[in-house]
Amino acid sequence: MGEAAEAAESGEAAGGDRPEDIVGTAYDPLIEARVLAEGASAAKLPLRLIGGLAVRVLCPDFPPRLRRDQDIDFACLGKERKQVMAYLEESGCQPDKRFNNLNGDRQMYFNAPSGRPIDVMVDRLTMCHTLDFRPGFTVLPLTLDVVDLLLTKLQIVEMNEKDARDIFHLLSAFPVSGDSPGEGTPVIDRERFCKVLSSDWGWWRTVTGNLSKLSLLAADHPDLLPPGARHEPLHTAQRLLDLADAAPKSLQWKLRAKVGEKMRWYELPEEVDH
Repeated sequence: MGEAAEAAESGEAAGGDRPEDIVGTAYDPLIEARVLAEGASAAKLPLRLIGGLAVRVLCPDFPPRLRRDQDIDFACLGKERKQVMAYLEESGCQPDKRFNNLNGDRQMYFNAPSGRPIDVMVDRLTMCHTLDFRPGFTVLPLTLDVVDLLLTKLQIVEMNEKDARDIFHLLSAFPVSGDSPGEGTPVIDRERFCKVLSSDWGWWRTVTGNLSKLSLLAADHPDLLPPGARHEPLHTAQRLLDLADAAPKSLQWKLRAKVGEKMRWYELPEEVDH
């Protein structure tokens, strides 16, 4: 077990769990995560950060959400899974060979050189809903595309404070595509967003429900809103709601909509044992 993991287990990090005492130190998981992500990018390997660490990469000016024992979560493409496995092992990551042999077509598990757990999702993230992240995988060099990262948070039925904070950060940092004149900067891809929601009523129901909750969350917990935001997050949320409602719906969407909430429209994800 590495130094950072030992410190996390013993509860002895400099200054405790306050982000300002962890950022930039050996206890900061982003340092190790960035090294792995940047190495993969340089080698042109399909490995991208997801989760809270990906939000930190995309929103470096906002106060980070982190803890010293935070896992590192990646996404990769299945067609190059073996190359990604080899890269991580060459980088000093220890694979859970039994787990990877049984589940490697959808998820892999490693321990980083520090001892931190690393989860690698393959082609899809399956939680309350299933997100196939392959279409926009190569848009950004270190993380999933902004819209996919946002969808990984908005698809959580039982959204908690950390998920809400990540959502507010992304909505505060990036405009919806076509709504800003900026060229060459990341945006929330409206076409991708609408395609996911208009083809699956369950996705639509969960995402629009969560977007609708944000104004009350912001009123009750203003600390969730990052200072110095470039964009007004509630305005962006409303823009996405309008797009979700206006997008033409598939026949499958319309048929499922007739059933509505009489039948559960989401899955309850279970923790996977490693």
